[in-house]
Amino acid sequence: MTQPAANSKHFQWERTGRVGVITLNRPERKNPLTFDSYAELRDLFRSLTHQASEIRAIVLTGAGGNFCSGGDVHEIIGPLTNRDLSGLREFTHMTGDLVKAMRHCPQPIIAAVDGVCAGAGAILAMAADFRLGTPRAKTAFLFTRVGLAGCDMGACAILPRLIGHGRAAELLYTGRAMLAEEGLAWGFFSRLTAPDDLISTARELAREIAAGPTMAHATTKRMLHEEWNMAIDAAIEAEAEAQAHCMQTGDFRRAYQAFVAKRKPEFKGD
Repeated sequence: MTQPAANSKHFQWERTGRVGVITLNRPERKNPLTFDSYAELRDLFRSLTHQASEIRAIVLTGAGGNFCSGGDVHEIIGPLTNRDLSGLREFTHMTGDLVKAMRHCPQPIIAAVDGVCAGAGAILAMAADFRLGTPRAKTAFLFTRVGLAGCDMGACAILPRLIGHGRAAELLYTGRAMLAEEGLAWGFFSRLTAPDDLISTARELAREIAAGPTMAHATTKRMLHEEWNMAIDAAIEAEAEAQAHCMQTGDFRRAYQAFVAKRKPEFKGD
């Protein structure tokens, strides 16, 4: 069953079963972000924390053959040149809060990337849990091209963990586009698919994840995030505690019963 929600003028939100789809929707401008869309996306991802049983996976994509061209030059960059330091901090903390909301919502997020994926758009793809691309996807962390540092919205922390320090440094210093085949070889993309198949492939992956053990998936996402700052011994202890809690779930018991009965388990998220 498809359930549309109230859309902003910047993106569409659609729920089909246990999968939510966010489509950035300003195709005539290659789906740029504005002050309002940053805040609305942040608030949407925050709200998903309270909908984990109903919505279990998210697809994030863009309309019109492009993912996202980053912050709108006229609606964001121009006005920022007239803000004082306090106003600039307000903006940079808000954009960072969007990435935090994506990382902390329990649902795995799949970025389906076609065409232009630049600036803050590249950050959105980077902040997702999976990235699917097309052969024409071009991903550029182009902050240096507008006189800014590459350390934007967590890029210096997250990107090196995805593709390695040296490769991340090259992209962040030069602002050049990472081509799709590079992104696949470097581990930024999980796979590439034909443009016409991108959304259906992303939805299928989301449905597969949504059919799995909800609490266990949320725990995996949380531990992948938290263990960045842990020593190995501390990580092993944290995982032991987390897994013990997963072993108390109904999904764990049902999986065992299904194995004994030689049938596929049905996960219910409890």
